[in-house]
Amino acid sequence: MNIMQMMQQAQKMQKRLKEAQEELANSEISTTGASGAVEVICDGQGKIKKLKLKAQAINPENPESVDEDTIETLEDLLLTTLQDAQNKATAQMESKMKALTGGISIPGLF
Repeated sequence: MNIMQMMQQAQKMQKRLKEAQEELANSEISTTGASGAVEVICDGQGKIKKLKLKAQAINPENPESVDEDTIETLEDLLLTTLQDAQNKATAQMESKMKALTGGISIPGLF
């Protein structure tokens, strides 16, 4: 295999990696816990997009006592905090990977 063939193959692989990343970013994975009282929706890259709570998750003994505003506020607080933690973890990972690769960006790695 000559250098031109290797470059073409690398470009094809880079294109496929980018397409896979876009597909994963556009996919939606949902899971529930606590008998359906908590639902988390993330994309295929693991980024949390939505958090839904039911009143039973906040007050299982008396879910009727939990108003919708409380649920929405708690959902927003939790989602924002979780996304902030994900962003910090991603930034740390990217920093470590750049240090290891000498600043070279490797598609699909970060």
